[in-house]
Amino acid sequence: MKFVIAKNGLILSLFAVITSGLIALTYFGTQEKIEHQHQLTLLKILDELVPRNSYTNEMQRDCVLVTSVDYLGSKTAHHIYRATKDDLPVAAVIETTAPNGYSGRIELVVGIKDQSTVTGVRVLNHKETPGLGDKIDLRISDWVLGFTDQTLTTENAKNWSVKKDGGQFDQFTGATITPRAVVGAVKRAVEYYQLNHDAIFSASNECRSQSAIQG
Repeated sequence: MKFVIAKNGLILSLFAVITSGLIALTYFGTQEKIEHQHQLTLLKILDELVPRNSYTNEMQRDCVLVTSVDYLGSKTAHHIYRATKDDLPVAAVIETTAPNGYSGRIELVVGIKDQSTVTGVRVLNHKETPGLGDKIDLRISDWVLGFTDQTLTTENAKNWSVKKDGGQFDQFTGATITPRAVVGAVKRAVEYYQLNHDAIFSASNECRSQSAIQG
């Protein structure tokens, strides 16, 4: 009887070891695929916001981590991806948060060149109302393309708001809170870039072996 119990225990132990091994292999295999997909998503977004032929470094592997509640919307560290050509600054793509969306936080990225020109904006994650606030998503409408090539200066800062507030950006019928939140977040991201441009490009690289943007 003891022999049978010991035998069954050994079989169960072996089964547990084999099962754990298979789970571990599956996990690491899945993680590798997820990481690969993140890299592809990151490259796609960066290519949309900063033409690849305009810089010579590996932008997706060249970034700094920064935290600014006032300018980037949360206590979470945000990545700033840097584009350089022959070690000279070309552009940056800044992760930022609009904390005041209608249904909560809106995560987005802002491409910027020449200190004040927006190369593009993409919304990464949001919970805005379908059919109303979700028009900030490029898959739903082209509203977000309205930021491309816009500049922010002291003279035109008052125009960086929705038309309902006297600015230049369209709001959505029945949904002003969402676009207002995004416009404000983009404006603050540009302001952060203007204030910290030199520090951003002189800081040590914190992104050699990781990707952060997830679509």
